[in-house]
Amino acid sequence: MARRRRRWLRRPRGSTEHIAAGVTALAVATLLARATTAGARAAAEHWPVLAALAAAALVGMTVRRVRRGTADRARAARLAALRLSLSGIDALDDQEFEFALRDLLVRDGWTARKVGRQGDQAADVIGQHPALGRIVLQAKDTTVGGKVGSPVMYQVNGTAGPVHGADIAVVVTNGSVTRDAKSWGDKHQVRRVDRERLRLWAEHGVALHELLHLPARRPRRGAGPAARPFRRRHPEAQERPHSAP
Repeated sequence: MARRRRRWLRRPRGSTEHIAAGVTALAVATLLARATTAGARAAAEHWPVLAALAAAALVGMTVRRVRRGTADRARAARLAALRLSLSGIDALDDQEFEFALRDLLVRDGWTARKVGRQGDQAADVIGQHPALGRIVLQAKDTTVGGKVGSPVMYQVNGTAGPVHGADIAVVVTNGSVTRDAKSWGDKHQVRRVDRERLRLWAEHGVALHELLHLPARRPRRGAGPAARPFRRRHPEAQERPHSAP
């Protein structure tokens, strides 16, 4: 196939082939010149229409940008005033609970996204804060009175830093945490938000970093996933919002 292509693309040989190639090139150049001239004439004759189309396109782009900016500001205002009741949180399913935690992080000034799915390696929500670093939330939506045990703490401790590059690991539940889980978490710096702390965070609007007394830290450089920038998505195109009242 390659040899055949080279045969057809060989240089002209002899005066006859050179004349034929010259005629072909002249014809192509003439067609291009005529097309260019016709386009210029059409543009000159119909410039008001073309100008109107260009103006309409510009107005459309401006309107879309304004609408997007308005939507972003409206969503930011909603999140800034976000308050979720415990009874509303109890009514959420697992996915909605994770979305609610993401929105609470955003309210508190984090850039956050929901990542929970099968095989998520103990990370349901990941957030980034310019002063506090990267946080991983493991959500445990339980029945009222349910308890989170030590195995959850073990799992989060084993993946938060090594897998997700997190500076802060937090287990969040609308239930309670067993005594052994509290003791083990305190020893290994796996923080927890139990039902009472969740009430303060979601209902009363206490910021998570204040609730957990999270220390400010310097950004790490060249330290794996935690050093990479946290890519921000457009808030309306990211994931569906939670449906809690």
